[in-house]
Amino acid sequence: MQKQNKEKIRPPQQQQRPGLEKKMNPIPDTDPIEYPDGGKLKNKVAIITGGDSGIGKAVALLFAKEGANVVIAYLSATEDAKETKNKVESYNVKCKIIKADLSKENQCKKVIDQTIASFGKIDILVNNAALHWEAKSIEDISTDQLVRVFQNNFFSYFWTTKYALKHLKKGSCIINTASVTAYRGSPELIDYAATKGAIVSFTRSLSTNLMDKGIRVNAVAPGPIWTPLIASSFESKKNSEFGSDSPMKRAGMPNEVAPSFLFLASQDSSFISGQVLHPNGGEIVNG
Repeated sequence: MQKQNKEKIRPPQQQQRPGLEKKMNPIPDTDPIEYPDGGKLKNKVAIITGGDSGIGKAVALLFAKEGANVVIAYLSATEDAKETKNKVESYNVKCKIIKADLSKENQCKKVIDQTIASFGKIDILVNNAALHWEAKSIEDISTDQLVRVFQNNFFSYFWTTKYALKHLKKGSCIINTASVTAYRGSPELIDYAATKGAIVSFTRSLSTNLMDKGIRVNAVAPGPIWTPLIASSFESKKNSEFGSDSPMKRAGMPNEVAPSFLFLASQDSSFISGQVLHPNGGEIVNG
């Protein structure tokens, strides 16, 4: 195989060991990243799908605390969405809530169009909406359920990203919510785990595709997190034990996951793209 010539990106140079930083050209930047007063995301506009409760809500509040204006897309829980909006606005930023069924392509486009109409730009897209139903066997998963889970959990990510892309610029970022189930599977959430595996591959592929545009794409793969999705998906006894089989012997809380999203949304992760963070209670997934 012919060796590819590498582009020269700094002057040729070499020192005797151990080397002196002050003689390097350019000198490595080791000072902490400085942010304007008002937080790491000051004046940014962030869309968070499924932002009315759970992980999405925790991300919305943390982004607001760091200065971002927030758009929340939600399916039907208007009361939760309004409560989250009030909490977001308590940080002296703006918040718009949009009721939308993101399993439909035109609804994904609506979220993007309304965001641009209200704020004129998009800096951060967090694809987070998800649903699941437990099934003991693949034979119990109907085609209608399979299609609905993929439309909501994966197609919505694709469509929302597709329509947001023309509004994203160098320095913008996309963060997708995957799951620990993408890496170790789930015998009773087969269709859900499959969508999360698709999200991991989508993240890696899209990050490479958008690299030259300066748009970073990453994901977060939570483990067991105590959210309304869990409380409404499993029966009472299972909910009482939820998360107890994790290495930390408990479920995580949404506000323990949100900092991963903030890290990926801020300049702290400026040299990271195509990667997945794993706030999962200590489970080693090698992914």
